[in-house]
Amino acid sequence: MEIYNKLVTLLSTHGISFQEYQHPPEGRTDVISKIRGNRIDQAAKAMVLKLQYSEKTSYALAVVTGDCKINLKAVAKYLGAKKASFSSPDVAEFLTGCKSGAVPPFALKEDIQLLVDDRVCNVGKLFFNAGVLDKSLSISVSDYFSLIGDIDKLNISIQQESDY
Repeated sequence: MEIYNKLVTLLSTHGISFQEYQHPPEGRTDVISKIRGNRIDQAAKAMVLKLQYSEKTSYALAVVTGDCKINLKAVAKYLGAKKASFSSPDVAEFLTGCKSGAVPPFALKEDIQLLVDDRVCNVGKLFFNAGVLDKSLSISVSDYFSLIGDIDKLNISIQQESDY
């Protein structure tokens, strides 16, 4: 609940209009999109990535639309890392304070880099689990980008086939 409260406070403090959704606990993008009634591409998938450099390891939060998967090779190339991979669930939970499937598309800690795919710009409204699996929020894409600041919009996703 701590992350949820932080998000609501962040949005309210910045005067961002948002909608709240209460629903059964769910973290799978296709299933939660059907429950909320949003298009799957409007769902924000936020995943913690492990970045390996020759001398160090760091972490980033990658955000892509729900109809895509993360292109790990593109992430590594963009950041100059030797390799990018998904972090373990334990590390992701430690860094975000959220269970898998509940991670919002915000880097709430300063030591984690935020990477946002350029497809996010085109969905109009962004839906995401809000730090817990039974609550979601939605905000306009323009409000999302005003909150996260001047950030490069990257080509770090691959379109997935979907039955949704």
